[in-house]
Amino acid sequence: MIEINNISFSYPGQEEPMTKAIDDLSLNIEKGEFIAILGHNGSGKSTLAKLINGLLLPDTGEIKVEGMLTTDEEKLWDIRALAGMVFQNPDNQIVATTVEEDVAFGSENLGVPREELRRRVDQSLEIVGMEEYKRHAPHLLSGGQKQRVAIAGILAMVPDYIILDEPTAMLDPNGRKEVMDTILRLNQEQNKTIVLITHYMDEAALAKRLVVMEKGKIILDGEPREVFSHVDQIKGIGLDVPQVTELAYELKKEGYDISTKILQIEELVKALCQC
Repeated sequence: MIEINNISFSYPGQEEPMTKAIDDLSLNIEKGEFIAILGHNGSGKSTLAKLINGLLLPDTGEIKVEGMLTTDEEKLWDIRALAGMVFQNPDNQIVATTVEEDVAFGSENLGVPREELRRRVDQSLEIVGMEEYKRHAPHLLSGGQKQRVAIAGILAMVPDYIILDEPTAMLDPNGRKEVMDTILRLNQEQNKTIVLITHYMDEAALAKRLVVMEKGKIILDGEPREVFSHVDQIKGIGLDVPQVTELAYELKKEGYDISTKILQIEELVKALCQC
């Protein structure tokens, strides 16, 4: 598992204690989980992703990935091999002139033998549905395709955990759907642990567990149905809830006997029919 114990972090030049990016935060992430971390800009969610991957180190507290401390320099590359990270802008992760070379880049630098490297690249491209594009130039792909190539590059390193830092933020609706379909398959079919940093409510609703952050702290943690039912609290920190959940909430306030733990349109239709 990933164990996060009482960590705090401030960026250089910031004054304590008002500007802590992460403030005494604890969180455990089990193998096989699909956890979404939600929060507005400045809530600390992207900082948390970088701390898990060892790109940043906590000022206090500790993070363990499979028992290895992120502060242990000798274990850092082992941690990054176990916990691969996909960033917001896929263009920043493309380093080669063909898709297959780009996917191979990380594993090649880890010294993976050529025969095994070939197998990993082909398998990773197949998993993300990009095997037909392996000899294409990455810069000619759509945003969603580029992000799937970036995910394939992480998969080729055979990680147990995949941390995605707002991977759909720069994509159009079709690209977002491509990436989210890929993420769901990785979790459900490959049993990869997914940590998805997002500000999209519909993406967060697809996770099995939802964590909401505000000012570097966790304020809600549970199943999406349970978390999104706290409509006033979520809207109070400047976030929205899924539209169908908000509609159920407003109907409940008007006196209708409807659950506020509704995430799907079909559920709301059924509840209305029963009323």
